[in-house]
Amino acid sequence: MDLNVLKSRFLEVFEGEQAGEVAMYFAPGRINLIGEHIDYNGGFVFPAAITFGTYAAITKRDDGKVALYSGNFAADGVIVFDLTDLERRADEPWSVYVKGVIDAFFKAGYEIKQGFNAYIEGNIPNGAGLSSSASLEVLIGVILEDLNGLSVGGVDKALLGQKAENDYVGVNCGIMDQFAIAMGKKDKAIKLNTDTLAYEYADCDLQDYQVLIMNTNKRRGLADSKYNERRAECDAALELLQTKADIGHLCDLTEAEFDKISQVLTAENLFKRAKHAISENDRVKLATSALATGDLPAFGKLLNGSHMSLKDDYEVTGLELDTIVALACKQEGVLGARMTGAGFGGCAIALVHQDKLAEVQDAVAKGYEEKIGYKADFYVAAIGDGAGKL
Repeated sequence: MDLNVLKSRFLEVFEGEQAGEVAMYFAPGRINLIGEHIDYNGGFVFPAAITFGTYAAITKRDDGKVALYSGNFAADGVIVFDLTDLERRADEPWSVYVKGVIDAFFKAGYEIKQGFNAYIEGNIPNGAGLSSSASLEVLIGVILEDLNGLSVGGVDKALLGQKAENDYVGVNCGIMDQFAIAMGKKDKAIKLNTDTLAYEYADCDLQDYQVLIMNTNKRRGLADSKYNERRAECDAALELLQTKADIGHLCDLTEAEFDKISQVLTAENLFKRAKHAISENDRVKLATSALATGDLPAFGKLLNGSHMSLKDDYEVTGLELDTIVALACKQEGVLGARMTGAGFGGCAIALVHQDKLAEVQDAVAKGYEEKIGYKADFYVAAIGDGAGKL
């Protein structure tokens, strides 16, 4: 996004209220290369920040108020609230994420006194599963840190963003999205242990291949999807497995260990949910090794295996995601594809040879529209840096 355009849009909205220099901030979206629906099961995930994201132009206020405007939700107009009144309204729009982060900072003991005007605009497709909400949460964390002279580490900003989503917004998300957005590095993926938050950066050398993001354009609201239901099923499966093994999370088990004690899960849905989490965790370990050794065909097969597990065992894909992944996998030059994000719509990714990108996109677009009845959108993802002041 052109920062001069961002500034001019800020001035159009907040003309007459500007108090000093306009500061600019950015937080990316994320893709998860592999390791889906296990960040709340103690598993490994392998996300990366992308160059799409959320931008903010900010000026300070001297009245302790926050005034927000989103270029993506212009119909909501300017939303104003006081830093001393963070009560959530029943009809709270997108500002719920901003209030939630401020509330999380207050409750963590940080002193937040500086009000501000904010023009916010993102180029992450809303509802696509590339973590627009987590991007906004981490963005607000960076802004609060800077305006109030705080020292908040990247990991803590991620945790506070997650806390806002869990406790204020009411979505029981894991840590992966906020972590990748706060801690991302250009051309690096992050192998993250979601239990301990131990992490390491891995070179994301895809050789002659690129990550094609395929947006099904089926919107899915995370809070009212089956996300919380899947978490509850995993918790129920864990409780039963703990009668047979000394574990704190589903992903503490290997597939071999799970096979020995899985008979305790007599309900089919609990067995399938646990099977996905445990097998997906093993796929992450294999995938990171494959990427490290440059074995992209093996990496692609693991992407395919991840999608099938999410389809058959975790049941979070649906017609649109299954269609777009199947179409991609049929194309020459594609090593593998899978849904990414929470599912029930949103995006899938495919590992595509750079010489075949246009052909693959055209073929998948045609086949998808013929079957589903509306168009998909496509983006080539570049892996970029995490959130910060511009």
